Amino acid sequence: VDQLGNHPLTTSEMQQVIDQVNLCDSPYAINNLINGQQLCIKRDCQEDRNNYGKTVYLKIFDPKEISAGQSRYQIVRQPKFKTKEAMAGDRRGDLMLLINGMPVIHIELKRSKVNVSQACYQLKRYMHEGVFTQGIFSMVQVFVAMTPEETLYFANPGKEDAFQPQYYFHWEDFNNTVVNDWKKVATDLLSIPMAHQLVGFYTIADDKDKTLKVLRSYQYFAVSKISDVVKQTNWDDHKHRGGYIWHTTGSGKTMTSFKSAQLIANSGDADKVVFLLDRIELAVQSLDEYRGFAGETDSIQDTSDTKVLLAKLKSMDKDDRLIVTSIQKMSNVKEGAAISKELIDLIGKKRLVFIIDECHRSVFGEMLISIKHTFPRALLFGFTGTPVFEENAKNEIMTETLFGDMLHKYTIANAIPDGNVLGFDPYRVNTCSDDELRELVAFRQIDLKLKERDPEAEVKKRTTEEYLELIESDDELRSIYDRFMSQLQMPATYTDNGKKVHGIEHYLPKDFYERDEHYLAVAQDIMKGWDRLSKNSKFHAILATKKISEAISYYKLFKEHYPSMNVVAIFDNNIDNSDGGIAREDALIEMLKDYNAKYGMTFQLANYAKYKKDVAKRLAHKKPYIDIEADHSKQIDLLIVVTQMLTGYDSKWVNTLYVDKVMKYVDVIQAFSRTNRLFGDGKPFGVIKWYSYPYTMEQNVNDALEVYVDRPLGVFVDKLEKNLSNINQRFLTIRDIFYSHNIKDFERLPDSREDRNMFAKCFSEMTHLIEAAKLQGFVWEQTLYEFQHGDTYTKVEMEIDEQTYYILLQRYRELFDGTTTSESKDEWEYKIDTYITETGTGTINAEYIDAKFHKFIKNLYTEGPGSELTKSALEELCKTFATLSQQDQHTALIILHDIQSGDLHLDKGKTIYDYIAEYQIKELRKQIMTLSEATGLNTSQLINIMSSDVNEQNLNEFNRFENLKLTLDLQKTCVFLAKITGETIPAFMVIPKTDSVLRKFILDLDARKKILDTWLKDDVTLESDEEQKEEETTVVPIVEEEPEEPALDIDKVKARIDEILSNTLTGVGKYMRRQDEVIDSVFYVLDKKSLEKLDGVGLFIMRAFTNLFVKKATIVDKFVSFNLLVTKFEAYLKKLFFLMRKTEVRPQYEGQDVTWKDVIHAIRPLWSLKYSANEQYKQLYHYLLMVKEWRNNESHISPTASEKEVDAAISIIITMYFFATGSCITDLESAGHDMDARRDCPLYELPENDAVSYSRVAEDGPDDK
Repeated sequence: VDQLGNHPLTTSEMQQVIDQVNLCDSPYAINNLINGQQLCIKRDCQEDRNNYGKTVYLKIFDPKEISAGQSRYQIVRQPKFKTKEAMAGDRRGDLMLLINGMPVIHIELKRSKVNVSQACYQLKRYMHEGVFTQGIFSMVQVFVAMTPEETLYFANPGKEDAFQPQYYFHWEDFNNTVVNDWKKVATDLLSIPMAHQLVGFYTIADDKDKTLKVLRSYQYFAVSKISDVVKQTNWDDHKHRGGYIWHTTGSGKTMTSFKSAQLIANSGDADKVVFLLDRIELAVQSLDEYRGFAGETDSIQDTSDTKVLLAKLKSMDKDDRLIVTSIQKMSNVKEGAAISKELIDLIGKKRLVFIIDECHRSVFGEMLISIKHTFPRALLFGFTGTPVFEENAKNEIMTETLFGDMLHKYTIANAIPDGNVLGFDPYRVNTCSDDELRELVAFRQIDLKLKERDPEAEVKKRTTEEYLELIESDDELRSIYDRFMSQLQMPATYTDNGKKVHGIEHYLPKDFYERDEHYLAVAQDIMKGWDRLSKNSKFHAILATKKISEAISYYKLFKEHYPSMNVVAIFDNNIDNSDGGIAREDALIEMLKDYNAKYGMTFQLANYAKYKKDVAKRLAHKKPYIDIEADHSKQIDLLIVVTQMLTGYDSKWVNTLYVDKVMKYVDVIQAFSRTNRLFGDGKPFGVIKWYSYPYTMEQNVNDALEVYVDRPLGVFVDKLEKNLSNINQRFLTIRDIFYSHNIKDFERLPDSREDRNMFAKCFSEMTHLIEAAKLQGFVWEQTLYEFQHGDTYTKVEMEIDEQTYYILLQRYRELFDGTTTSESKDEWEYKIDTYITETGTGTINAEYIDAKFHKFIKNLYTEGPGSELTKSALEELCKTFATLSQQDQHTALIILHDIQSGDLHLDKGKTIYDYIAEYQIKELRKQIMTLSEATGLNTSQLINIMSSDVNEQNLNEFNRFENLKLTLDLQKTCVFLAKITGETIPAFMVIPKTDSVLRKFILDLDARKKILDTWLKDDVTLESDEEQKEEETTVVPIVEEEPEEPALDIDKVKARIDEILSNTLTGVGKYMRRQDEVIDSVFYVLDKKSLEKLDGVGLFIMRAFTNLFVKKATIVDKFVSFNLLVTKFEAYLKKLFFLMRKTEVRPQYEGQDVTWKDVIHAIRPLWSLKYSANEQYKQLYHYLLMVKEWRNNESHISPTASEKEVDAAISIIITMYFFATGSCITDLESAGHDMDARRDCPLYELPENDAVSYSRVAEDGPDDK
């Protein structure tokens, strides 16, 4: 198709074609161009007299012309690709398949035994180099990565960072067996007609996210089977039953059904294709998806009501062929007062195909029968992930009865190994212990037996001891007790002849799992694991409840106890005329108000359906909520439901389901599958937890799997114990590899290819096991794990620690550092794990190093620079710097020095990387200013160049480098060059020489430092070695030892404290001794002997006073001293009390530990502050609350607090020491202590109007524990 008539396209006309290709910015757009079938150009070939100067249309592709019409097929071997960077050179591919001259399928080949991921990596590298982003090669629709043993195919992702292994597919046969033989793949997938159909029929340009998608093999077989049935149908003689597709939930049924509907409609084999769904929110979801999948030539019709639906069904318009509606609306289309028989007959004569999604639902049975009766010629197809079989039919109609034969099957047992859906990690959670439940049931049965013996007797409420006394003297009651305590199982069991024996759970009170205590236990369990399972609220969860009243209870519970959680509830909003209906309406109004306030919406009861749609979209991050990932305030953390959203709803952002109800068969599989949509390596499985009747529910889960899964064990992922054992196993294999090469501490990679292959394989597997284990509770800080198995326990001790993991991570990265030459590229036989090489390194290392950084800061500010904890934390931190570049390591050491010296004040929220970037930006600007002053260069232009991602290739982009040189001051530049080179530069050489120096300054960090050093230092030139030697010996000092403590100057300390108290105690001074007596009293207490365990407090407090007031205190000194004063305050008060009372502070209840509350109660002036109406005492009470908060908070005050804030905090804690002691001077004197002072003021007491009676009660305030 490169000519019109006998006049081929000219070069400029072909360029018009390429220009239109280049206007397409993604494979999505290219697919629309190709399947648009034609494009237009303006003819400029003068020999074509009929069309010269006119717009003509070129036919480029027809999906229906398979090996027919004008379709032409070609194979290109070793196509040559130009890269976007000339210096990178050209590339050669392996194979390309062309249709009508368009390269639509690219095949990358690797030799035998090389992992197929190497071919995928090669394709990704081509994308990085710009091979598939512009020009004719951007038309590639499908990539194929192939070795003789394995083949993967996937849609062109369009961007380098969009290559995701979870969307690489194996080709499988009709029975879902992977086809590995490359010859069969070539025949079944890459030959005509399939290759043509793959591009024309089985790719989808998804408008929702502007991506190109390709059908998986099981989707292809389902679509083709449905198409074949429709094609072969005799419309005047069939029984409605087209068949059904059993594809597991999460496997893309909506896309499969859409392709089926689209191909049937476009083939002309049917007049109308109607897609039927249940419920509004699912209809909206599928309508949006259908419209996203539809091409520019397809129109998807919505039906707002039955009248519109009738019009669409009656219409002869081609655009009305595809209709999406609810089964409820469709079942209302029947002869009656509003719909004439003639209209029904007119529609009934059409060839109608109905495709029913989620066709397992019981509600569909009667409605489908009604539709069949109204339209006897209609053909029905069903899609379901959970068909209704004879085993679980109960009173429902079996799927086969409604739809006929199963056309294709792809179960969850197929999908999990294929990586098309995730497995599950299920947990049975007992909110009461088995023994408690057994005893409860046993006692209830004893009560029933007693009632049976004496029906007139009043039922007594007995204690456990009373029940046991009854049992001792009554053999029949003992038999009942023993049966329920030890003989019966918790769930139901079956005898050898199949008779059902009820378990303990059967005998529980019907409302046992509807108590507030149970709800609270469930909520507490959810919150206990929330951060871990949700990955700090990145993922969302669903809580399924038994009934609406329970959903309301849970909503209010979370709202009251966990207000920071974004919790939303949806359920049926039909309100009845009853007390329950009124309560439900009130709850709905409350929920809508909360939702509107939280998310800025305006929903009301009248448009509750729109509220449910909004919730569905928000939870799935669908339009208009696509970009809410970074804004937690716009997300939903937990959705509470009864039945809605548990079937047919898709959100890859949901990873956990909490179930507080009993489910069976279909409901189990459907609900569990809300969690198993693919997301990426951060979501290795869906987590399921159930709470009500946990043993019965566990049995139901197993029963459901037996019906719906061929291989039930493959559905559940390994538990933590197994994962930890596998981690150890992989690590020991890795360790043996390195040890066999005498490599210590994993400091380098082994040399042999075989060992590198094994290391890569084991490390990749180990990393994914670690990610899964983290979700299950594994943390690096814990090395020993214990697991219970009945009455026995097993232990797993971790062989690998976090530091070793990051060293191995660095070695893994080095496998892919690009040092392998092109000639040896096939020597890699290991799988390239992009999750580890790309996201794992930067994110994991950054978090790890920053965690060590904050640990060091915390120890520095609380323990001081000379403490062993601080030294150890510093050593750990410096070890992590090995993963940084040389420049970053140098900057990081300077930062640590400045923190320790107090020259750098920390800012809230900043990481070590933020400080490194800031320091380097400051340093760069300083260097730029120095060069600009020396040469006259324009500072702004130089900053703009160096702030961009500059390299040799783009240095002169938009002529910026040449423009920069035009700003040089030639006179200054001559002086500059003479200084750094040590020789006079001729005028004609100034610009060329400056060009070379300036390039080095911009592009080479080391050269930049050397250039500036030669300018700033005497007797040094660029050719001198002296500077280089000095550079090599430069060391940034790190303060590790505690500086020598200055001699105590008690007068200086007292003077500074006097300044503080003059400001903080002015309002209460008239109730206390003179200020000098108050100050002396603290030092008296510190110096006085009491108990050995209490006297040590004086050493710490005096050290704090000395560091604060004798020497010039740095910010670090202030933090450390503040920490000492806060942590020793309680011990000091205990010593003060002992000196006054000659006894220790006693706990409120005998046998308990002494608490903060006990100590505050013991010091009456502090205890009394809470009840004072005096403003000055209220201020002191506020101070006491702050001290309590600091004491309870391990981090005390934030290291990012300003120095002014730290000074204020120090003043507060010092004030409380001296207020407490100064107020007790009289008590000390009464105890016989000579305070060397006379009391000139009244005894400490509250003003008369503050006199109240007090009691030792556990009230909120500073006296709480």
